Amino acid sequence: MGLSGAYNSPLADDAGIAVISHAFSRGVTFFDTSNVYGPLTNEILLGKALKQLPREQVQVATKFGIQRDASGVPSVCGKPEYVRACCEASLGRLGIDCIDLYYQHRIDTTIPIEETVSELKKLVEEGKVKYIGLSEASPDTIRRAHAPLTHFILLLCQHGIPRFAAENLEKNKQIYLKTEELANKHQCSPAQLALAWVLHQGDDVVPIPGTTKIKNLDANIDALKVKLTDADLKEISSQIREEDVAGGRQFAFFQHATWKYADTPKKQS
Repeated sequence: MGLSGAYNSPLADDAGIAVISHAFSRGVTFFDTSNVYGPLTNEILLGKALKQLPREQVQVATKFGIQRDASGVPSVCGKPEYVRACCEASLGRLGIDCIDLYYQHRIDTTIPIEETVSELKKLVEEGKVKYIGLSEASPDTIRRAHAPLTHFILLLCQHGIPRFAAENLEKNKQIYLKTEELANKHQCSPAQLALAWVLHQGDDVVPIPGTTKIKNLDANIDALKVKLTDADLKEISSQIREEDVAGGRQFAFFQHATWKYADTPKKQS
């Protein structure tokens, strides 16, 4: 995502490919992109990098669902014909025959989830997609999309950039200072501690960090070396509390819509 300028100026293709290739050389085999990153250019960049890597050793995830109008205002779409068109376009940009994980970037609250997932199922049956997923769907939407999902996982789901604005910065700086203090205790960076904490939340929880610099990529991978005990996790969670974070997590131009735990209308029989 960051390679194509989500938070910064986009990297030149050679530099972006070098970051991806270095990640693979360090054992990273899962690469997450989206048609909205760039837009489109991130998938193209990853496609160029994949030509230099053994495809059978790499897993590619990409997404559909967020589109922008001529003025750049984002909206969400889950219409079946849109799902198919996005998938086929992504396959072309990536230069591959099958997407390992294809998932809905945000939930369209105007389209029954059954209609979106039915088209995704067809793409799986056609061999264009291996696995499918949903991002920021409500537990009820997940139940309807995939009824066999275990009750245990659903219970876990249920329980559980404006942050850098001037009015929130000082409050959140205090949280960072606490994180830095805890990181020093574990002889790692704050970012590594955050990644380690996520990695310790369970086998079904996976961080997707991004970077544009090889030195930061190496540092992210080295977060795997940070071992946390139950006592460490309890200490971190008690000192770094979610309710103390000031400001939302989305870009300002996304604030007009709330997608987290989104529901879709019931499908009419």
